[in-house]
Amino acid sequence: MTQHNHDLVVIGAGPGGYVAAIRAAQLGLTVACVEEEKLLGGVCLRVGCIPSKAMLESSEHYAVAKNDLRAHGINVSGVELDLATMLKRKDGVVRTLTKGVEGLFKKNAITRYEGRGRIAAAGKVTVAGKEPVEITAKHILLAPGSIPAPLKGVAFDGDLIGSSTEALSYPTVPTHLVVIGAGYIGLELGSVWQRLGSKVTVLEYLDRILPGMDLELAREAEKVFKKQGIEFRLGAKVTGASAGKNGCVVTVEGAESISCDRVLVAVGRIPNTKDLGLETVKIELDARGAIPIDDHFATAAPGVYAIGDAVRGPMLAHKAEEEGIACVEHIVTGYGHVNYNCIPGVVYTHPEIATVGKTEEQLKEAGTAFRKGVFPFIANGRAKALGQTEGRVKILADAETDRVLGVHIIGPRAGDLIAEATAAMEFGASSEDIARCCHAHPTLAEVVKEAAMAVAGREIHI
Repeated sequence: MTQHNHDLVVIGAGPGGYVAAIRAAQLGLTVACVEEEKLLGGVCLRVGCIPSKAMLESSEHYAVAKNDLRAHGINVSGVELDLATMLKRKDGVVRTLTKGVEGLFKKNAITRYEGRGRIAAAGKVTVAGKEPVEITAKHILLAPGSIPAPLKGVAFDGDLIGSSTEALSYPTVPTHLVVIGAGYIGLELGSVWQRLGSKVTVLEYLDRILPGMDLELAREAEKVFKKQGIEFRLGAKVTGASAGKNGCVVTVEGAESISCDRVLVAVGRIPNTKDLGLETVKIELDARGAIPIDDHFATAAPGVYAIGDAVRGPMLAHKAEEEGIACVEHIVTGYGHVNYNCIPGVVYTHPEIATVGKTEEQLKEAGTAFRKGVFPFIANGRAKALGQTEGRVKILADAETDRVLGVHIIGPRAGDLIAEATAAMEFGASSEDIARCCHAHPTLAEVVKEAAMAVAGREIHI
């Protein structure tokens, strides 16, 4: 077994791990990164965020060409789907970006070890790969990411019944796709295949879609998706799913079984914390299988840190990146911080849904007095020109101080618009601060300005 020494060894090359490795190298540490997959970038880049957005973009182009161009005076006939080419494009996007991460490692002199990384003892990590390696390091950073959460009674077969990984590469368009779970992943991939021609049925245990998101926006999103053709069965407890020669059968408590071609299980994700050697340094997982950390990402073991999906907080790539940077900056400089009240979330459906800060429900539960400003995209000139007028912007501000507490958007390019709200909240802005900023006309961002004005009842264009 060969031996190597580094200042920092990062286990996991997903968004949190590779970003942390790069920032640590910038700060002067000698850095190693251990990743068992051949391609760098983690689940997000290989089989998550990036390929799903590529498929969402391609499927939206297809739907627009097939259904919407006539309204713009563009008559198109004979639109056909070439799924193989669409999948090839998706794979090309992934390949290019993973190569980009490789280039960043080389640029920053980060040593990459391919294999399964495991803590062997305090300050030691072993890599089980083609050639076993032992790494000694003063600091160990765990960024193992997450895996799809299982569902009792439903066994993945890697083909007809699977997770988002399989749903990104179906070789043919399912006639009928059943999606179990109405969260971000289920709705995004359900939208992809619905646009491409599938009948999509979404089964959700709760009485609402998008758990945890602002309820008013979730209700509006449900109406929009129903108009697009997605079927929802809420309050549905799935008790089993099986695959056979003629497709799949999904059983639901108190209801008829559903026959379909494929099943996508999207009931969330769980920390990927197995076989990390945590017991060797006496780290115990919490009730949900996550690694407990303090405010500076330190675990119970001296010199061992953890970030991303493996710890508390939302399982989002950008949250992991922020934690990775804050963690290594604290190691080197003594300072490093993440504001968890300002972590945006985006659902990349059509229209997009974006959120940052507190929801109405959270503020009411906490007894926080607030004022609400709402403005619809239908009253916006740019949205009219785009032909995308569904949705609204909602701003929640403290009733006494006017400080913005939460912003929730459903509408065109909501994922881009939420950045203004996030920056405003990070700097402690009031709704009046946003309202008094000049926004270019005509732009979708004017809807954010008008919603901010609406907090004080002074919106103009409605």
